[in-house]
Amino acid sequence: MVRTVALLLAILPAVLAQPRGYSIPFIDLASETQRQVLVDREPGQYLGHPTTVLLEDRKTMIVVYPKGHGKGAIVMKRSTDGGKTWSPRLPVPGNWATSLETPTIHRVIDARKHKRLILFSGLYPIRMSVSEDDGKEWTPLKPIGNFGGIVAMASVIRLKGGRYMAVFHDDGRFLQNAGMPGPFIVYKTLSSDGGLTWSEPVAIARHPQAHLCEPGLFRSPNGRQIAMLLRENSRGFNSFVSFTDDEGETWSSPRELPGALTGDRHAGVYAPDGRLFITFRDTTLESPTRGDWVAWVGRYDDIVQGREGQYRVRLMKNYKNADCCYPGVELLKDGTIVSTTYGHWTPGEPPYIMSVRLKLKELDMRRVMPARGSSAYLQPRAGATGRRAPLQAPPGRLNLTYDACPATNHPPDAAGSEECTSAFRARLSASSGK
Repeated sequence: MVRTVALLLAILPAVLAQPRGYSIPFIDLASETQRQVLVDREPGQYLGHPTTVLLEDRKTMIVVYPKGHGKGAIVMKRSTDGGKTWSPRLPVPGNWATSLETPTIHRVIDARKHKRLILFSGLYPIRMSVSEDDGKEWTPLKPIGNFGGIVAMASVIRLKGGRYMAVFHDDGRFLQNAGMPGPFIVYKTLSSDGGLTWSEPVAIARHPQAHLCEPGLFRSPNGRQIAMLLRENSRGFNSFVSFTDDEGETWSSPRELPGALTGDRHAGVYAPDGRLFITFRDTTLESPTRGDWVAWVGRYDDIVQGREGQYRVRLMKNYKNADCCYPGVELLKDGTIVSTTYGHWTPGEPPYIMSVRLKLKELDMRRVMPARGSSAYLQPRAGATGRRAPLQAPPGRLNLTYDACPATNHPPDAAGSEECTSAFRARLSASSGK
């Protein structure tokens, strides 16, 4: 049965090409400054590419990021109130200033239930720092082996039995320090001792044309499968996904995702109701928010079935190209989602670090049907193709909210019946007008 499903997933892209854009609803939070928290900003200094980790009290959060574009001295801060306020910059080992890549921080637990934090810095060789006291003290960065890689480790996941699997990519230059660009290949490495040592890397994904990189791992709700979402760096394809049903031993052939999930550096959490909130840099080939900080809301099964999901959200507008949004994202005890990233949030200024706070139920409440005949009713875009006509707002109005499907009383879903298509309505929120 598993082999049959894997075969169907491999065949599907040849039968149904994924759209370059998306037709699901779009909600704009960029002007809602009450959701935004300043994490760090330094005049004249580029601050970029943060990752976060949430400790078990569900309110202590640590963020790390470089003073530079994907490289530079690593900065660390701590929040003890779920990201509402942040400490000053904290003391770190001296050789964190030698980091040449985006740092990533992860929680791991060994067989004796001992908890530790590990921080990686990539390129050649990949180096790691360890904290045994929840980030108060750290070891200096040390090589984990005679191999390198890019954005290491982009994602780390606990496997059944207690081992950890970490994933990263390389383009031929850094794995063995060859220095010559080649095909993009995604690798895994394993740890059996709670993250202290790591195995030699093994290739798990590549594509003959697409440039697959920056993998993000998401376990299925039933725990039996892991999906790996992948950035596509040639910019000629959508993002990709690959699946494993055997804890990373074998992987399905990578296939394109819908445009709605196309972006860089996918990171996400499960909301209390079981939906996924996945945030990323928007690199959708056809998108009004291309280059901005966005998120996707849907279910794991939407990813498996190649559906668009439920809706997209713009978290903040980025004012310089697509230079933003390697986000961290955490779920607090009360269901609040806190996502943290860098971007050019002020025109003409270097990027700095911001957080955005939200609950999905706050966004779901926006699905209120407007008065009949209101100009807020959306019309299909002329010439649109696909299983559902995309919705188009009046010119210049992007902040949208959507109503439930009257046939099911559930939020709009890309898997919904065609009778629900005409039920997609929107009203402009009071804060719109950009």
